[in-house]
Amino acid sequence: MVQTAAASQSRAQAPGPLPQELASVMWPELPAVADEMVQEIGRAVPEYGPLLEGPSRTVLLHCVRQNLTTFVELVADPAASTAQRDALCRSLGRLEAHEGRGLHCLQSALRVGARVGLRRATGVGTRYNLPASLIVAFADAVFAYADVIESLCREGYLEARGGRDDAWESQRSRLLRLILAGSAAADEPGLAGAAPGDRGAHRGDAVSGPGRAAPHPAVVDLAQRVGWPVPERVTLVALRPGAAGDWLRLPGLDDVLADLEDPRPHLLVPGEVDEARMGTLAPALGGRQAVIGVTVPLGGAADSLRWARRALSLMETGVLPQRRIARCEDHLVTLWLTGDPALAERLATRQLAPLDGLTTGQRERLVGTLLTWLTTRGTAAQMAEALHLHPQTVRYRMRALKKTLGAQLGDPEQRFATELALRALHLRRPGTARPPAGAHAQGREPEMPRGHEGV
Repeated sequence: MVQTAAASQSRAQAPGPLPQELASVMWPELPAVADEMVQEIGRAVPEYGPLLEGPSRTVLLHCVRQNLTTFVELVADPAASTAQRDALCRSLGRLEAHEGRGLHCLQSALRVGARVGLRRATGVGTRYNLPASLIVAFADAVFAYADVIESLCREGYLEARGGRDDAWESQRSRLLRLILAGSAAADEPGLAGAAPGDRGAHRGDAVSGPGRAAPHPAVVDLAQRVGWPVPERVTLVALRPGAAGDWLRLPGLDDVLADLEDPRPHLLVPGEVDEARMGTLAPALGGRQAVIGVTVPLGGAADSLRWARRALSLMETGVLPQRRIARCEDHLVTLWLTGDPALAERLATRQLAPLDGLTTGQRERLVGTLLTWLTTRGTAAQMAEALHLHPQTVRYRMRALKKTLGAQLGDPEQRFATELALRALHLRRPGTARPPAGAHAQGREPEMPRGHEGV
């Protein structure tokens, strides 16, 4: 187990020269202080916000209570054992390393906790008419105790990381996570369908609107500490997993934030990825496949990354063509149409319900002809050329479609809904919304049920 000199020194001093009788005043305050600390930490440290729900809140509350309890025990008896607290804090440090958050989140949480504790101590001091000198001594003890906790957490953190601190890179990675966490908290379903948790205030201006929402204060604070100018607009880049390498040391990329150790690695590029930026970015990526997201206001960063990851997934499944470096801007319609498969399937089921009485083959032939008509609005001859059919066959099919879907095809909104459904259906199930290749080359088709002759 790594033991730091700072931790040993701090433990020797904590929690400070406080009268033992003060413990009896502190004990009744602990439950309320713990709850207040948890709430304030979740509000002030965005990464911990999700921990306020469900079982995670119980764990967080236990950690806060254990540290508070040990503090009061040391006031009552400076020789009291701290073994349980020490083990807990080291575990917290290891957890932060495994979660990839770095120690900065814990450090922020400790500062928040200290503020809450001092605020409560001021109120208690007034209630019990405690001397100001005692409140000052209490503040010194709180800060010394926070140093103890931070040192213990660092021990566990460094142990989990094999002794590596990588503080600067950790801070920049944390900055990227803060930006994404802040924008995701304000998300609602967007271009490619929102992931669970992507809800909140209206984000309709994410792509083309002004997006003037101010960055979270934590983002501004950390950006200043690492010397990163906060941009108005950003572009997220989704990467295929691979070796991280040392690409950040290359010229022209010092303002790019990266999280290459994430299972789904990604970058944040300030501004647009124009030709000049691509000239420095592309060589750094090596052979790794990447999708350039949409350029958005800083508050839309999570949207940009979500769409880029969606495009990367669609390349994997063959919906989008394989490219070493692709751009979401080139595939916005496809991203939108494939964003909610279940809803698109429901739309197709509704719009094509009048064709349910046909056989699979009959239905496919009519749907293929319908999609061609909706997308081209061509003549029978033009459609026949596109479908490799005889024009008379196309006319037969169109008559059948108008007989079956006449009212639907005559209504602009229904016609638009049908085209959307068929396009989405074809993207998810290639071949579904187009006739089988080479079918009916002679313009002859099998007989149809009564009422659908010539389809």
